[in-house]
Amino acid sequence: MLYNDSLNLIEELYFGNICPNEESVDKCSRYAAFLKTISVNEEKLNAYFKAHTGAEEEQHLFSQFINAQGEIQRFSELDRFVEGFQLGARLMLDTFLLPQQSAIRDIH
Repeated sequence: MLYNDSLNLIEELYFGNICPNEESVDKCSRYAAFLKTISVNEEKLNAYFKAHTGAEEEQHLFSQFINAQGEIQRFSELDRFVEGFQLGARLMLDTFLLPQQSAIRDIH
């Protein structure tokens, strides 16, 4: 996520400088290792399908499977983003708008 100190958050969002769905992956992370495994195996399966004549149907099914997995991941990421944003908004409401109830009174 990019953020320029000279602009406020709303301006950054308007100009497209805040892109929460675009994040880099640490190449040494477990997540990156799993992505690499998926990529290597997908390449191996595609090479297998290309090498075997008559496997066009299987290659097509595999391609549909990969595409469907990608769509599920996009929906899931969107849902998590929306839920996180809503939770943050509720935390802000709770922090700033709702009366504070504390067991300790008269402390400023």
